[in-house]
Amino acid sequence: MTKQMISTATEQVTSLTASLTTGLKLGERYVQLLDQLATATVPTELLDAAGQLVEFDLNHAYVKFPQHYQPEDYYLLLMGRLLELAGIGDFAVKPDPVHRRLAMRLTTFENDYTFCFEQKRSRPGAFFCEQTDHEPLFNLDLAHHSLQFDNRALVDFLIVKEIANHNDLELQGVVKPLVAFANLLAEQLDFTINLGILATDNAAQFKLAAPELSLTVIDKLFVQTAETDTVLLSLPQNNGAKLALASDTALSLAFDPDDYTKQWFFMVTDAKAQLSFLDVLLHYPLVRGWYLANRSALAIRDDQFAYAPVDEHVVVNSPATDAEPIKEEAPASAVEEEDGENDA
Repeated sequence: MTKQMISTATEQVTSLTASLTTGLKLGERYVQLLDQLATATVPTELLDAAGQLVEFDLNHAYVKFPQHYQPEDYYLLLMGRLLELAGIGDFAVKPDPVHRRLAMRLTTFENDYTFCFEQKRSRPGAFFCEQTDHEPLFNLDLAHHSLQFDNRALVDFLIVKEIANHNDLELQGVVKPLVAFANLLAEQLDFTINLGILATDNAAQFKLAAPELSLTVIDKLFVQTAETDTVLLSLPQNNGAKLALASDTALSLAFDPDDYTKQWFFMVTDAKAQLSFLDVLLHYPLVRGWYLANRSALAIRDDQFAYAPVDEHVVVNSPATDAEPIKEEAPASAVEEEDGENDA
């Protein structure tokens, strides 16, 4: 009887010490990954640490870790470290003690807006959201190595909400580090990125969400430009119109006459290929007013990446367009739990 009790007690102690050892090793590995994310200077090492931390499970029956970051924080730490290593300083990542998380401030933005990553169960990765209306400006997916901007959220936040409070240069300052981060992911870590309406390539086509476009929408622009020095011309094949914004800058709204679908799209062309469709909305009140007044017809669709099975590469649509839209003009919030796409 006594030997049995001793044996049972010994087994219990052995089991407990093994469980505690496992828990402590778990904490040790967590600290190693945190240190790697905080101190590594090689982008691939930063991505490796962030990717593991996002999936890291600190729950343990015998060892508790009351002080630790949340998965969304690791996305922000990765973003901050890559921008820091690239010498881009238009941001600050600081603790948010009220919500017990990390938050980013864009220092070129005078308002005290903070930005955090938020996860949404119906979509992989996490969304970079401003924390007032929670507009999801872009989605970052570490598992599939992709980043995709949300056209509708960009328009809602920067054009609808903030254009009355800031000039175009200040709002461009908000976008600058976000685009820089996306380009760093593409150049240094072979990410697939979709800049959406932030693309500056003269060949980019910003396709409309609506399957058809009434020509009365273009007629309205003709009426508005008649009272200005801006020149709006019909295209030679009657497949749209071209608005001359400056000597070397133009905005076209057209469809390819050889395409039987007659898919309408915007194109922005400038001599240095430095202007995006969002830049046009920011710089030119005439275009901005016309676009917002007719947004239901002119909204630019958001295309989501189609993912291959796990551990295979992303199947990519063309940069500004190509997937069929699933929904139009729904509130763009990363905290919503419904599937689908939004349009700008």
